[in-house]
Amino acid sequence: MNVISLFSEDIEYQYPRRIDLLKAWIKDTLGKEERMLDYLNIIFCSDSYLLKINQQYLHHDYYTDIITFDYGEAVVQGELFISIDRVRDNARALNLSFEQELHRVIIHGVLHICGYRDKTKDEIKVIRQKEDQYLKKIPFSQVDLDHKI
Repeated sequence: MNVISLFSEDIEYQYPRRIDLLKAWIKDTLGKEERMLDYLNIIFCSDSYLLKINQQYLHHDYYTDIITFDYGEAVVQGELFISIDRVRDNARALNLSFEQELHRVIIHGVLHICGYRDKTKDEIKVIRQKEDQYLKKIPFSQVDLDHKI
C-alpha cells in the first residue's frame, strides 16, 4: 500500500504543515532504516483518550505523549497515537516550539516501528541519537519551526 494517513480522535486537530513533506520525511526515514512501508496511521488525540489506551492495552495508569502499535513483521504496519495535550505541555517545559516537539514525538514513534526501544539507558541513548539524526533532515525550515507556543 505504501500509505501514511493522519487522523484525529476526540479533538479537532489538523497537522499545520504540508502533509506531503511530512510523509516524504517519514518514508525517507523508513528507507534509511531499511524498512518497507505498507501503512502507518498517525492519530492525534487528547491526554484522556491516550490515557484510556495506555490503561486498556499497556496496563499503565499515566499520561504519555505517544503510544506506538506495531502490527507488521516484514513490513511497516502500525499506528502512532499522539497526545496533542502532552506534546504542547512538553514543548513548553522544554522551551521548544510545539512543532519541534511534535516532530520529535512522530519520529520517536517511527523509530519504535523500526525496532528501536527505550527501556534501558543504552536504548534511550541510541533512540535519542537517531531522533536527532532524522530531525536534522526534516523538510521544513528550522526558522519556521522555532516559533514558541
